[in-house]
Amino acid sequence: MPYYARKHQLSGSFAYHVVNRGNKKETVFNGAKEYLYFIKLLKEYIERFDLKIYHWVLMPNHYHLLLEIDEPERISSCMAGLNRAYTCYYHRTYFTSGFLWQGRFKLQPVQKEEYLFACGRYIERNPLRANMVFQAQDYPFSSARFYCLGEQDGVTTESPIFGEFGQNISLRRIAYKEFLRDYNNKEEEMFRMLDVPLGSKEFVNRITKYRGRLFPKRSGRPKERIVV
Repeated sequence: MPYYARKHQLSGSFAYHVVNRGNKKETVFNGAKEYLYFIKLLKEYIERFDLKIYHWVLMPNHYHLLLEIDEPERISSCMAGLNRAYTCYYHRTYFTSGFLWQGRFKLQPVQKEEYLFACGRYIERNPLRANMVFQAQDYPFSSARFYCLGEQDGVTTESPIFGEFGQNISLRRIAYKEFLRDYNNKEEEMFRMLDVPLGSKEFVNRITKYRGRLFPKRSGRPKERIVV
């Protein structure tokens, strides 16, 4: 288990845990072709919106991303565009129509200093909880292989606190594998309550609700209900 992140390592404390599911929890990724196309879209949107995706997983009927974006106000257009692009691809491929995703995607603000790696662990353990693999790094469509095996995927940005796991890359990968095995149900429950921001009281007090989404407060934005 690494020490808490040193403040000088973090450019900002605000990250988003993003989740979306198939409509009626139906399958949206039928096989490798669909997973790889979504990964291709992720790479395009990383460039277009200047995203940093620290942890991610694609499951048959949903996905999780833990990301940072310089302009949080753009996250809705980013994710809506990503979901639309994949929906168009899916309908073209399978000659279907209608809603592919289950309503609006979910956004959970996460304080990087306290919860970045815990949220990442929750995300990367999804295939284990679904009994799809024996080790998180065995699953091909997640960031676990980046941290455990050093596999470059074109999506994952190394966490700014990954260095806390060891003095060199080999030690960090070994420690991270242990970290993925060391978890508890109470911790995981926090990341299922997607409407609840995760962080210190100070962090939560710096969040405002604007147009139905939670953002860090900035000067110039219309005042709306503060989430505490």
